[in-house]
Amino acid sequence: MGEIKVNLQTEEIQLIPYDEKYKEIIEIFTLPGEQIQFTAKPSDLLEKAKKDTTRNVVVITANQIPVGVFALQSGARVAEYTDNPNALLLIAFSINYEKQGKGYAQKGLASLHDFVASYFPNKNEIVLAVNERNIPAQKLYLKVGFEDRGQRRMGPIGRQLVLYLPLEK
Repeated sequence: MGEIKVNLQTEEIQLIPYDEKYKEIIEIFTLPGEQIQFTAKPSDLLEKAKKDTTRNVVVITANQIPVGVFALQSGARVAEYTDNPNALLLIAFSINYEKQGKGYAQKGLASLHDFVASYFPNKNEIVLAVNERNIPAQKLYLKVGFEDRGQRRMGPIGRQLVLYLPLEK
């Protein structure tokens, strides 16, 4: 028997605002140790977002099944990364380990422009911080259009690159 190949061309990858119906699936997402050091556990993200309305949780779905999650944060924390009052901070990005390597992260991030235009029409930039040791994530973010403008900051586990994604109107 041959291996079944999933054709990403026919899979519908979408970004959608978090809904409680996805909670159980997201809470059992797994990440390997080398990744968990760089991001929030998906279950922790959901917990924090319940108490903090500036954390807007976004779910990456493939054919309506959650495969990834992150948050677009507004409010005071954004000012730690940029002077732009119309920016959002992308935090806690993760793809469920068993779904990694299928292009979901790249396709999901490539949908950010349309998602932000729909849900945050007054925002014109997304900013994020990525640990300088997290080379796979850096490559991914740069590939989908984030810019490294040379900004660095200290994070909880070391130096971080601050990357920017301008959103054309």
